Amino acid sequence: MPTTITIDMLKSLVKSRPEDGHKGTFGHALLMAGSYGMAGAGVLAGRGCMRSGVGKLTVHIPWRNNDIMQIALPEAILHHDHSGTHWSETLFTEETLSQFNAIGIGPGIGTGEETAQALYLLLCMLNNIGKPMVVDADALNILAKHPEWFGLLPKGTVITPHPLEYHRLMEAGICTKNVTLVLKGHPTTLSFVDTDEDSYLCPWGNNGMATAGSGDVLTGIILGLLAQGYNVKDASLLGVSLHALSGDIAAQRLGRHSLIASDLIEHLPQAFNLITETDIIETKI
Repeated sequence: MPTTITIDMLKSLVKSRPEDGHKGTFGHALLMAGSYGMAGAGVLAGRGCMRSGVGKLTVHIPWRNNDIMQIALPEAILHHDHSGTHWSETLFTEETLSQFNAIGIGPGIGTGEETAQALYLLLCMLNNIGKPMVVDADALNILAKHPEWFGLLPKGTVITPHPLEYHRLMEAGICTKNVTLVLKGHPTTLSFVDTDEDSYLCPWGNNGMATAGSGDVLTGIILGLLAQGYNVKDASLLGVSLHALSGDIAAQRLGRHSLIASDLIEHLPQAFNLITETDIIETKI
């Protein structure tokens, strides 16, 4: 039987933030997200990542998405593809990838052949250097078409499929036992490898979260936590719970019918405070 996540369990997982910390202290994440026409996926995942407490975020985008990302996510560093419409080339080396603490791949990237080949080459490099990863959305759809590539994912990689994406992986004969599986839904379930307690159930969340972009936000949150040095298990437990709690807080304030993915990001601070029992400190004058 899965273990149900509790607030007390989460309190013990949250890392303290050193008073003398700087942006380098809290990690540098790399996000591969958003094709032309799907820039919003990159925005939502990127904003979720930044709200999770990460120090720096670099987002790889088609160059035609530049203005959208600069305006919607001014905190991010942008890395441009030579293509204006999609991820067409890897444009990274093992050396440049080593500067990042964690990598997230998938939201809105599309499943075209050039993108698939760029993903393959990137996975080959990441397999060699073993960086923490979260893989979602179109990256999972590509892997379902190329199941032989799934073994390139470093052990412990987090994958975050919704039920249809998971079904595609199963139809392709892919075994997910070597990765951490976060199966999105209500309730969301988490399955881990190399642990005594191998599965968990998130008791929070609501049907207002069943809206476009909600999964992109979750990818960003988990990515940001991985980049901050959380291990795969803790990043997954905290990420799923913060995402769900944010949805519940937003639903209480806005109602379920009108909930959108951006609302989850806006209520992440309250979700963190709910776990840590901290309040916003008034500035002393």
